[in-house]
Amino acid sequence: MNIAVAQSGGPTCAINASLLGVVNEAMRTPEIKEIFGSLNGIEGIVKNNLIDLRAHLDTDDKKALLKQTPATALGSCRYKLPDYDKDSSVYKTITDNFIKNDIKAFFYIGGNDSMDTVAKLSKYMAENGLDIKIIGVPKTIDNDLLITDHTPGFGSAAKFVATVLSEIVRDSAVYDLKSVTIIEIMGRHAGWLTASSCLLHTDGSPAPHLIYLPEAEFSTDKFLSDVAAKLEEYDSVIVAVSEGISLGKAEISKTDSFGHIALSGIGKQLEEVIKNSDIGCKTRSIELNVLQRCCAHIASKTDIDEAVLIGEAAVKAAVLGETGKMMCIKRVSDAPYKTEIFSADAALVANGEKAFPSEWITANKNNVSDLAIPYFMPLIEGECDIKTKNGLPVHLLLK
Repeated sequence: MNIAVAQSGGPTCAINASLLGVVNEAMRTPEIKEIFGSLNGIEGIVKNNLIDLRAHLDTDDKKALLKQTPATALGSCRYKLPDYDKDSSVYKTITDNFIKNDIKAFFYIGGNDSMDTVAKLSKYMAENGLDIKIIGVPKTIDNDLLITDHTPGFGSAAKFVATVLSEIVRDSAVYDLKSVTIIEIMGRHAGWLTASSCLLHTDGSPAPHLIYLPEAEFSTDKFLSDVAAKLEEYDSVIVAVSEGISLGKAEISKTDSFGHIALSGIGKQLEEVIKNSDIGCKTRSIELNVLQRCCAHIASKTDIDEAVLIGEAAVKAAVLGETGKMMCIKRVSDAPYKTEIFSADAALVANGEKAFPSEWITANKNNVSDLAIPYFMPLIEGECDIKTKNGLPVHLLLK
């Protein structure tokens, strides 16, 4: 049998580690012959645009570089499969290309929308009597996939966010004046990544002094009141805010192919809210943007190691005959940190979102309780040994 693997959705600095896990386990499995990489997600299968991963990853050095390379080495896409009972033409094209290349298992590394593709394809294969296994491998810095305890990519993003905020805290305190710094962090509907900024509290820092998540109701009047109260206590106030916070206006109407609203600019809007108030202090906003998902130089070793393991587990599951599944992480304990990998129906994950727990949001809805810290802490631990050249990290290009 031959296999194919693809990457989809927004990049992370751990998604290539999961790709490596798939390749490593496939190379160790005698019954697997060719290992194809599909360029630009499922679109690569549709267009029969495949590369030979055995040839591209034929040395340990190349594999090590892939593991530390951020973003999607195979490229990505945001392609939504139609329901096949309404339009089956693309399913026939995909199936024809699977058969043409003797592909008996397909691994899709992605988020909840990618699991929609996994669920639809596996159902189509089953209903048409085709023995082609379809397995999902989770990734997202949003950490919003159902069933799994957390997602590969999130731990490294959380480590980056907490690190950057700790540096912003130092920078914001250099002048003897009142100031407010607003940091906009990714998270459309789920505030996991913004909430992880509470990790600064483990070292006794009061910053971020305010944390606002999409899961909690937000009002500009209360926001101004919160900021004013903190300025009475501190000269420099740090605010962490999820990009998905709503000010009650439809500022942006653009959507992607899955119907998700394109978000940005909440930090700048809140900066203007303060400037137009009577608070009267220096105010600035910082949008971390794509840095949150591509900063592999500060990746969490725990995150990268788990990303490899879950890719390997996906291949094992397919060889054992599983299909229509997403590989998941079960947390056994926080300290010592211990996890197990299991599989769940991708259809139960597809198009869903896991919200940040309400019990971990403080009663006044403007911060995160220390109850969340044992969850976050193990996910950011460990340092990766990054290979550099001329003082810069080295990346592997597959395309």
